[in-house]
Amino acid sequence: MTQQPLRGVTSLRFNQDQSCFCCAMETGVRVYNVEPLMEKGHLDHEQVGSMGLVEMLHRSNLLALVGGGSSPKFSEISVLIWDDAREGKDSKDKLVLEFTFTKPVLAVRMRHDKIVIVLRNRIYVYSFPDNPRKLFEFDTRDNPKALWPHTLGLCDLCPSLEKQLLVFPGHKCGSLQLVDLASTKPGTSSAPFTINAHQSDVACVSLNQPGTVVASASQKGTLIRLFDTQSKEKLVELRRGTDPATLYCINFSHDSSFLCASSDKGTVHIFALKDTRLNRRSALARVGKVGPMIGQYVDSQWSLASFTVPAESACICAFGRNTSKNVNSVIAICVDGTFHKYVFTPDGNCNREAFDVYLDICDDDDF
Repeated sequence: MTQQPLRGVTSLRFNQDQSCFCCAMETGVRVYNVEPLMEKGHLDHEQVGSMGLVEMLHRSNLLALVGGGSSPKFSEISVLIWDDAREGKDSKDKLVLEFTFTKPVLAVRMRHDKIVIVLRNRIYVYSFPDNPRKLFEFDTRDNPKALWPHTLGLCDLCPSLEKQLLVFPGHKCGSLQLVDLASTKPGTSSAPFTINAHQSDVACVSLNQPGTVVASASQKGTLIRLFDTQSKEKLVELRRGTDPATLYCINFSHDSSFLCASSDKGTVHIFALKDTRLNRRSALARVGKVGPMIGQYVDSQWSLASFTVPAESACICAFGRNTSKNVNSVIAICVDGTFHKYVFTPDGNCNREAFDVYLDICDDDDF
């Protein structure tokens, strides 16, 4: 997306369990705790220049940085690992690793033992963080999709200790390729494990925490489809709306009972997965036999609840901590610097619990 970054935010990312989020900015990097909302630390422009991408490793001291914006200090073809726990007065002392390529880096994903780096037509997997070495290299379908605030390069990596699953767009239009990094031997090409998810190109993809379910949406953005990562079977089809939209983010709740999704329509939708009877259905579902096209529309499940954020401001969304058995919450972080928290109940009631401007929260300490 070619829009100018609002308030200098060039990209936003949650960490692996959505307890923190990080901002790549024209002025450097900021890292925040989600609940309670507070700044954990920052890297200023003098240290790192303007940034294009930043990725956190859980709640650790390690950050992956990619230069970008209007005044970068680091190249867009390199991934630099910043270790804030490393002693040293100069910022160079804290840059402990560098991965350099011949083309721009579009996305970075990390787990406790691996780092995944996404280019436009290729994905690299390295052991990480000790003695990094290249384990895998995968060719992909052209993967340039520019989705604020995720920037570029579709990919997701399961953070679970039990499952090392990587998902990215397959070579066929609308397909997903899944790779089990634990069962694939380094340096070899495994047989592709492909799910034909959509008829048009994939625009958004997300794995649940244990890596058992993958959710995806196409560039049309009207449907979100969920598949079992083991059997490849479609589990459910969720309808965001009837008019096309650009999906920015899809995330599962920690126990996979719910799913949330944000789009350029300025609406965050919440769907029930564990008890799909909670989702709304089309009124046509109560009508008798219908044609095949209408039938697909009728069979879709509509969101249990939804809330709005400024439509002109892209956002990422994730589930917050449960306040009680029957009350759940969703957090939306917008590139305009705003923080939104809504609570919802199984009957679809949804109310705002908190609003803040995270860019106005400033900690004097560096990261």
